[in-house]
Amino acid sequence: MAILAHPDDESLGFGGTLAKYAAEGVKTSLITATRGQRGRFRGHPRDSAEHPGAEALAVIRERELRDAAAELGISDLTILDYMDSELDQVSHAAATAEIAPHIRRLRPDVVITFGPEGAYGHPDHIAISQLATAAVMAAADPNFDAARGTPAHRVSKFYYLAWDAALWAAYEAAFRALTSTVDGVVRQATPWPSWALTTVIDTRDAWATVWRAVSCHQSQITAYEKLSQVTPEHQAALWGTQSFYRVLSFVNGGRQRETDLFEGLR
Repeated sequence: MAILAHPDDESLGFGGTLAKYAAEGVKTSLITATRGQRGRFRGHPRDSAEHPGAEALAVIRERELRDAAAELGISDLTILDYMDSELDQVSHAAATAEIAPHIRRLRPDVVITFGPEGAYGHPDHIAISQLATAAVMAAADPNFDAARGTPAHRVSKFYYLAWDAALWAAYEAAFRALTSTVDGVVRQATPWPSWALTTVIDTRDAWATVWRAVSCHQSQITAYEKLSQVTPEHQAALWGTQSFYRVLSFVNGGRQRETDLFEGLR
């Protein structure tokens, strides 16, 4: 299960992983917290005449998300109704109580989400990292929300997305420097040190599938076109592997790097 913030997070950030495991027969699921209604439309800002407006964009981006999820082989998609760019302002308790039952319903072995830095400091990415972490803990607690009667479920393994310097260089070669300005402060992407990556999986065979999923997000496509123009070296960094930090595992540990999210489970 991937627990993410926006439509397109699943393709750009986690697509290789989701496509790889779906192709291997693993049941994959996705929770997306917002409909991305505050985004640009084909490069046009929210206040431009070419932009369809927040609600219309939400409809468009939900459709794009469903198409991308189908390309990636995701078998269960849940879209929550939080406002794009305001995820860090929601009630933490209420959001945890909304996400945890989906973990109990689907009972995943592995959950993945953004790291605590939110990739490049995006407040929604940081918020979903915190909410996903809380929901994983809550879902395992038999005393949490017991009135609903859903049985507790303990996730076996939980991961944060963790990009090292090579991957950030590839993304920035395509997009320029990735930053997020919050409260007047510019937040710059900070790579994880390579030694901190606990898990690096081979996603080369999923590249074509990921690109089809990315291409489903036509309302955002002007931001992605440069991805097809990066050097072969950067292409390999972008699509050849995906890396994670293992937050918790009940089945394995230690400093030996994993090559499979399901190590210790199969």
